[in-house]
Amino acid sequence: MNDRKQHVIKMAHQLFVDKGFQATSIQDILDYSGISKGTFYNYFSSKNELLIAIFKEIYNELEKERNKILIGQDPSDIELFIKQIELQLNTNKKNKLFNLFEEVLVSKDIELKQFINEGQLRMYHWIVQRFTEIFGTDKKPYLLDCALMFLGILSHMMKYYLVNHNTPSSVYKVVRYSVRRIENIVEELAETNEQLTNPELLEKLLQTNNITETNFTERLSHTILILKKDIFQHQKSEKYVELLDFIENELIHQNEPRKYLIELALSPLKEDKDAFEQKNVIELEQLISLYYS
Repeated sequence: MNDRKQHVIKMAHQLFVDKGFQATSIQDILDYSGISKGTFYNYFSSKNELLIAIFKEIYNELEKERNKILIGQDPSDIELFIKQIELQLNTNKKNKLFNLFEEVLVSKDIELKQFINEGQLRMYHWIVQRFTEIFGTDKKPYLLDCALMFLGILSHMMKYYLVNHNTPSSVYKVVRYSVRRIENIVEELAETNEQLTNPELLEKLLQTNNITETNFTERLSHTILILKKDIFQHQKSEKYVELLDFIENELIHQNEPRKYLIELALSPLKEDKDAFEQKNVIELEQLISLYYS
């Protein structure tokens, strides 16, 4: 993402927090960011797309930091999960996302509500995965129920406790308390063999052509990296790297990737059979086809 686009996202985020999303006009964003209307529409097709870009940027960074907590550690250590949830809550608080979430959820905007709902599904999925690592695969049939109950407990405890005990350690205390309650619930559900929701339904909701968005991103980034290594010392390496970066940016960071431009960028890579291992170019072409199918 270039610096100017990053600047617009930062300025718009501040405006949305200060004035509210609905009350902020595109003209407000232009004035506050110091850009022209043409520049704005070069980056974003609408105010909705800009808000989604804000959410995505924050949560992409959050995901990186959340994963760092597990590096070199035992993922079954429940204390690491507590740190991850504490990180997420502090990120939301720092970026003042709660008010933005609430404004979107009470609005009648279908596009934004769908985006938030999809984000919630991914959150459920991540918690089920972490609970599986912590409590074991034998408990998996009960873990979606436990994930939903955990988020309910956490949400209400946060709202009440922070009003009355807003100290630097408050978030950690609430997270730890909520997680410890779930430990007992997991064991109880496994013992009584009670299940309200089937985790497999969540998997089906998240899957598109047997590939999740996260998995797609990982595969695409990996394939792009291999292709860049292919042409490390090639005379046209700079040109080809630019084309690969363009394809990756379109597919990952644009809400509506421009297929005709991606195909134009892909064409020279397919034609230069000396520069690339063709199996890697084919893998990239298949990923692009999968995205659009």
